[in-house]
Amino acid sequence: MPHNAEELLDLTQAQLGEINEALNSGTFRQVRRMFNGLQAAEIAHLLESSPPPSRRVLWQLVDKEMEGDVLQELSDDIQAQFLRGMNTAEVVEITEGMDADDLADILQQLPDRVIREVLSAMSAQDRQRVEQVLSYDEDTAGGLMDTDTITVRPRLTLDVVLRYLRRHDELPPSTDNLIVVNRRGQFVGLLPLSKLLTSAPNITVREVMLTDVEAIPAAMPDNEVASLFERNDWVSAPVTDDNGIVLGRITIDDVVDVIREDADHSLMSMAGLDEEEDTFAPVMRTAPRRAVWLGVNLLTAIIASAVINIFEDTIDKVVALAVLMPIVASMGGVAGSQTLTVVIRGMALGQIGRSNISWLLSREFRVGLLNGMLWAALMAGVAGAWFNDPTISLIIAAAMIINLLTAAIAGALLPITLRSLNIDPALAGSVALTTVTDVVGFFAFLGLATYFYA
Repeated sequence: MPHNAEELLDLTQAQLGEINEALNSGTFRQVRRMFNGLQAAEIAHLLESSPPPSRRVLWQLVDKEMEGDVLQELSDDIQAQFLRGMNTAEVVEITEGMDADDLADILQQLPDRVIREVLSAMSAQDRQRVEQVLSYDEDTAGGLMDTDTITVRPRLTLDVVLRYLRRHDELPPSTDNLIVVNRRGQFVGLLPLSKLLTSAPNITVREVMLTDVEAIPAAMPDNEVASLFERNDWVSAPVTDDNGIVLGRITIDDVVDVIREDADHSLMSMAGLDEEEDTFAPVMRTAPRRAVWLGVNLLTAIIASAVINIFEDTIDKVVALAVLMPIVASMGGVAGSQTLTVVIRGMALGQIGRSNISWLLSREFRVGLLNGMLWAALMAGVAGAWFNDPTISLIIAAAMIINLLTAAIAGALLPITLRSLNIDPALAGSVALTTVTDVVGFFAFLGLATYFYA
């Protein structure tokens, strides 16, 4: 058995090699046997790790009874690719028996007409559960929850609860607590299974249940849900509507997906890409997605170039300026990115607000000043020795300090400003910051040079 991530990666690549070799030789029976001997998550990973031509063939080799489990494990982008090739009857068949939250996630990839047809083919109870999840935004607790819950009343004895549980074929996955509700279905507390199993059977639920736990509102954003799970080490948590009525519950596996998606979003957004981007997406789908962000970057680069063009005469007189100019902009960009990353992370963790942003801004300003003075002094010495010109040393030192201070302030304020404008800081922050540090860096450096060399 593999014990670490590197061994797991090697195993996946070995499996891919064997499967591709079998596909190339046309021995599909061998591939089917190899493929369906794996867990659903492993099959999904192998599908996502295969280029589209192999992926389509491999999907046809997945056993029908496993298709639904595999589909749940795939990213939204690849899910949509497979779902587009299915008719309504096939979607109904593949989603039969899915949890309401997983089914809702899949249905959101389909056109409205197909969603209505799939819902109409369900039983009334299943349709009600799925429609309840679909009524909430997918990025909220309501869109994340599973309606498969077990609730009990406070007045019941533990013996009665145990007999009630034995009537079930199995408990919902990740069940660590039973949800206690009153006669109107409103949340009252939680009954831990550990308490149920270790307490005297003749006492009531009310005597051992936990009442100091608050349920999660259905409208709460999923990133806040993930923070609550992280802080409280929850395995599951109940979800309620505005009236306190229990709608369902969220389990740790759903929260892990949220954390992973948020991490993917932060990483991919820095490059202007979607977190669901398919690694092996075709050229004609990948190129347009990237072209938009390249266009935005080109516009910001033109702005920086326009600033340089203002000082064309000065650059013609002092060639050293063209050599040293990128250093000022680069140092500002790196320093600003460090601050930007810290602030975006702090915002994601809920650590930054109006009460402490002034302290953080002051800290970043002082850090920028200290680093600016340190590296400005070093670069002044390098420039003086390089071009034998004390004036150029003074200019680049002053410009670096100005740009590092600007980078610190912009890196701290941009994410907060963008968030207040309902713009994703992870998506737009890096481009806005680069524009600011380039423009200020070039303007400060060339402006000072114009003043001293005019």
